[in-house]
Amino acid sequence: MSFNEQFDQHGAWRREFALRLKWLAQWLKEQGLLNAAVEDRMLRLQAQVRSDKVMVAFVAEFSRGKSELINAIFFAGYGRRIMPASAGRTTMCPTELGYDPGIAPCLRLLPIETRLQPQALAEWRLVPEKWLQIDLEVDNPAQLAGALQKVAEVQHVPLDQARALGFWHDGSPEDNPPVAADGRVEVPQWRHALINIAHPLLRQGLVILDTPGLNAIGAEPELTVSLIPQAHAVVFILGADTGVTRSDLSIWQEHLVSGAKGGDNRLIVLNKIDTLWDALSTPGQVQAQIDRQRAESAKILGLPMSQILAVSAQKGLVAKVTQDDALLQASQLPALEAALANSLMGQRQDILRAAVAASVHELKSEAARALNMRRRDLAEQMLELRGLRGKNSTVIQHMRKRIEHEQAEFSGSSARLHAVRSVHNALLGDAVRLLGMPTLKAELAGLTAALKQPGIKLRLKKTYAETFSSLRDALQGAQAVTAEIQVMLDSAFRQINAEFGFSLQAGRGPDMAQHVQDLELIEQSHLQYLGLGNVLRLAQPGFADRLVRALSSRLRMVFESALGEIELWNQSASAQLDAQARERRQAFARRLEAIERIGQAASTLDDRIAELEEHELRLRAMENRLGELASQLLDVQPLAFQPPRDQPIDAAGAALAEST
Repeated sequence: MSFNEQFDQHGAWRREFALRLKWLAQWLKEQGLLNAAVEDRMLRLQAQVRSDKVMVAFVAEFSRGKSELINAIFFAGYGRRIMPASAGRTTMCPTELGYDPGIAPCLRLLPIETRLQPQALAEWRLVPEKWLQIDLEVDNPAQLAGALQKVAEVQHVPLDQARALGFWHDGSPEDNPPVAADGRVEVPQWRHALINIAHPLLRQGLVILDTPGLNAIGAEPELTVSLIPQAHAVVFILGADTGVTRSDLSIWQEHLVSGAKGGDNRLIVLNKIDTLWDALSTPGQVQAQIDRQRAESAKILGLPMSQILAVSAQKGLVAKVTQDDALLQASQLPALEAALANSLMGQRQDILRAAVAASVHELKSEAARALNMRRRDLAEQMLELRGLRGKNSTVIQHMRKRIEHEQAEFSGSSARLHAVRSVHNALLGDAVRLLGMPTLKAELAGLTAALKQPGIKLRLKKTYAETFSSLRDALQGAQAVTAEIQVMLDSAFRQINAEFGFSLQAGRGPDMAQHVQDLELIEQSHLQYLGLGNVLRLAQPGFADRLVRALSSRLRMVFESALGEIELWNQSASAQLDAQARERRQAFARRLEAIERIGQAASTLDDRIAELEEHELRLRAMENRLGELASQLLDVQPLAFQPPRDQPIDAAGAALAEST
């Protein structure tokens, strides 16, 4: 299948899962099993599945056919080019294509002059009034393509301004942009472009990042240390006729070689193989040339040959528009689409399914514990009522007093439950302090000062290593605190379970390993950025300031995510305690009501026992239904599925929840 077809399938699976999850939440609510923690976890899981983003970054030096490749893979359905693709430089600024239903279809452009101000790109995203917005007519390909030509706009500025913007380096004249006759320098008109359109793939969560050439990439640190490393797949485009040039190798070594996932998510594309087609060479000879270029490129870049593919984006686009199957196969574009789909969609599906499986298991466990509590209380009540057969009113009165005494004892235990909460919250406060923003800001203070020092930074790598070592210590400290919390909860919950017949379970504490790994990837991308090619850039105060802000923004995401996991785990433990205490209080009320009714009329005893027996059958049915719903959520293929309310078991379950 092509990338588009596999992405469609992935989107269908996500939508089906989100719908099933919604039905499960509705069923749990109808059965009175949806406490605050379970509801929050379900909402988070539903949002994660619905809004799961998949970013593909296209990286290349100028004139490698990058935008044409994007047109061929994603936009051939328009019957024409959408992204600007012509001879010479086209994409002059980083361009993101995605879809946000809360925003009208538009192109938003951030002026290049914002580089002279200290705010990071992430901060500018929150200030929409600073962007130029152009409405897009998504059903009008000509208007859409015309509007997107804006990303190719340039302006000419004095040399000093070009230097301040990061586009002119006295130490590397070969990389500098053209200079006009009046001495002014050509620079991009825009710093960043955001395209919001309801393309079918973009609606399903695909984000496409189109990057400009080496000079523009290096001038925007957020691209190298944030956006590109976070991409789920990176397509690096070379010329089939030239192979790996000096500037290509600079991009690879300075921005891509040690990226996330060890390079497995990198695909290298030798584009423009049609330049090798000629009447004097046989197809076999042409393919032999292509294979030699692939082998040489794989050797230079240090990758297996399977990650080097050769295509003609231009012929592939023409073939799709004209529906020429022979030309499409000759362009070799289907092979690239299949490789992109297999490496990217398989990886995303595995990650998402693993997250789903873990969350569904937790949801099922939470609901099962609540059902077990009900069954235990039901069994106690059944035992009491069966023991009353043939007894006089004195015995019934004695039993009522015993239940009232148990109820009073349970109410008096609230102080102990409160003590458990107090210790729990105190320990949680330690984790919050370790991962809070004041701690992060303090840890970054030394690195920030080192980056902002004027001139060449000689000890910068050592300062980076020290800073990231401290940040790892903070995450590992939080891991130790959660382990301590878990030991405390396990001990307290065992005592409470033994005394009150509860089924409390602390659950596995959050694992900080993934966040530590994210930290290491951030460190890698930054250390890679400290190479010789960026020494002069790092000497510029404005550039160093942008780098600090980009780093702070990305680290904040890691620490906030880690803290969010800990807080959700804490909420789950507290909600369990609340839910089971509430169930017990309701059970006392039901037992007293039953004794009262039996005391008034002896004939009620057998009727009430029969009711409880029926309720027990319904509880078993509810347990079975819970297992079915959880299993269906984890089913590999989307299945025809009816909302639980249409099931006879669920109607009985709803009646049971209401009566009990």
